[in-house]
Amino acid sequence: MDRNPSPPTSDDEEEEPAGDAIGRTIYSKHWVFSTLTKLIEVVTTEKSKSNAGDGEMLVDLDEEMENEICKIWDMSMDEDVALFLQEFNAPEIFLGVIAKSKCPRLTEVCVGILGNMVCFPESCVSISNNEDLGELLLLLLCDSDPPTLLETSRLLLTCLSRLDVASTWVERIRKHPSVCDSMCFIMTSSTNVELLIKVGEVVDKLFDLDEELMLDWIKHGCRESEGQLTNDGDDEKTSALEIVPCVLEAARQVRADNPDGLEVYMHILQLLTTVDEGIQAIVHSSEAGQETWRLLSDITCNELCQADDPPIIIQEQKSVLASVLAVMSAMFSSQAELEYIKIEKNSPLTGSLIQVLQHLEDCQKKPAGNSEQSVPEESSRPVISEEDFHLKILQDVCCEFLSNVLLAMTKETTLQALKQGHLNEQKCSCAFQNLLPLYSTAVKSFLSVLHNTDQMLAEKLKNSFPILRDNT
Repeated sequence: MDRNPSPPTSDDEEEEPAGDAIGRTIYSKHWVFSTLTKLIEVVTTEKSKSNAGDGEMLVDLDEEMENEICKIWDMSMDEDVALFLQEFNAPEIFLGVIAKSKCPRLTEVCVGILGNMVCFPESCVSISNNEDLGELLLLLLCDSDPPTLLETSRLLLTCLSRLDVASTWVERIRKHPSVCDSMCFIMTSSTNVELLIKVGEVVDKLFDLDEELMLDWIKHGCRESEGQLTNDGDDEKTSALEIVPCVLEAARQVRADNPDGLEVYMHILQLLTTVDEGIQAIVHSSEAGQETWRLLSDITCNELCQADDPPIIIQEQKSVLASVLAVMSAMFSSQAELEYIKIEKNSPLTGSLIQVLQHLEDCQKKPAGNSEQSVPEESSRPVISEEDFHLKILQDVCCEFLSNVLLAMTKETTLQALKQGHLNEQKCSCAFQNLLPLYSTAVKSFLSVLHNTDQMLAEKLKNSFPILRDNT
């Protein structure tokens, strides 16, 4: 969680009466009460001056006031303090302060305190059920202040992660198309990687929780960009942002500055491919489709799971790899006729998919001593323990994708892959061992093509796998 200043200690405060401590803490109820009262007075005074034309609204906090309110921000990470603030009706106070404030730092701190409070069940339910506060927080997503956006996104993610209030927020967000616009704008324009990752996590969580909302956001962008008639009767495209290009832009920014944060955006793309509308949104124009394929292909072939990486790297990259390959597989299966997806233009992809399977095999190898490394059999596909759920998903996604790639291989593409080293006896054996018997049709199809390209290699492979000996 985001932390800010240190809380007040007993040395910072004057002696308070007995029973003044908040719960089991040493923090003073009186001090919190007086600090919030001063905050209300400051904001109210500045608002009055502004309404009377005697001064500008508060745009900067005085140092003492900022330090005091920041102490409450830090203290609110304690459950006893959060509950006390709830009993003291602090959320309503912050609602009023945020609504009146023109000071970005003050807004950030107030939202940050609320963000800490929703980490605790009772406060989370109460804050989530406050309609006025909920509406205001969604409006803050239109704010131009990155720290405020970060704290607002953190608060939303915490609430969406709690089963008892998630549906409340999903319904609230569904009624506000502006949330989609705000998220898209942040993803496409921000260079603040911490903010991009947090916003990505919110979008990912929303799509994971509610498919209908995801469909709404897909259609919202497509609908807005179809074009509208102007007063002069001319067809003119609007400036609305579509979800896929925005996700890609954020992914590129995150990849450049913090590759570890790339996973969330790859998972958003994967969720989009779970519905036909999402796949169409990705490939509906040659530009969007090519950008998506180019980015994912570059990540797969030149960044993740490389031949010179230690096999254990697959443990660190399994989730992001599974998402990347799942998206590419969906695109390849549904739009293989598109020029940029054709296997002729993606020869390195075959070798990269097999490289993933080789790393998976190396990670699963048993210690020497039980070396039954004889001729591969039908049941010899490397078995990944049920405990490593994500590795199993990666293996399944990779095998399905590779089977479709092999089905698309021609004599020319096979010869090219062999010449460039993307295919050889060891790699083909690894591929067959993982694909058989489930994808025997794809293996036999490829073996037939290979027979016309390198007959000796084809015969070697056929003799190594009993299931292939009957017919080719």
